[in-house]
Amino acid sequence: MTTGMRSRRAQLSIGFVALVLGFLSIVQLRAQAGGTGLANLSSQDLTTLIANLNQRNAQLSTEVSTLQAQARDLQAARTLGVSAIGGLQNDLQGLRLWAGLDPVQGRGVAVDCSGPMTAGDANDLLNELRLAGAEALAIDQVRVVASTVVAGPAGGLSVENVPLGATFRVSAVGNPVNLTAALTRIGGIVSRLQVTSPGVQLVVTPENSLTLPATDRSLVPADAQPRL
Repeated sequence: MTTGMRSRRAQLSIGFVALVLGFLSIVQLRAQAGGTGLANLSSQDLTTLIANLNQRNAQLSTEVSTLQAQARDLQAARTLGVSAIGGLQNDLQGLRLWAGLDPVQGRGVAVDCSGPMTAGDANDLLNELRLAGAEALAIDQVRVVASTVVAGPAGGLSVENVPLGATFRVSAVGNPVNLTAALTRIGGIVSRLQVTSPGVQLVVTPENSLTLPATDRSLVPADAQPRL
């Protein structure tokens, strides 16, 4: 076989390998061949060059896989971090809701109370609403928090030192179906007061939109506040 034929076969082999390796192999092949020209390389040199290119391609493929894995890990960590932050924000919102620090708007029920209702009856009403899933409560324009207690004699009740009139409204934000069912069920506070206090009337009305004010009570006890 003549030198020209060997050179031509070598060129055809390199062209076939370049098609298999793709664009990246072609670029690397040209870079390493430089200005010498592939035709001037021996078969052994070409074999070594192709082996080097294959090894480099394998290294690049490994590096790409490693970077992709790192990107997936970073994305998973970011998603986990966002989820954790979202959970903390929800917990904080729940605490602020429980403490009455923010106004609340939503569906619920309004209970219009009239007649000589006792403080015990009023507190029982608040407790039944809490047990039924009320998220927030208010009596007229006074936000009810965990430590709120209705006090005073029948017909002269007060809440947070705010006197209640002969009629007052208790508002509860929550599922109106559940809240209504809890109050009006057999043995619930509505039917109970009809027996024990005939002069007291409770009218329960589901509401699509209620707005409850924030509490104006300080969360810091008076004796714990700094003295000037």
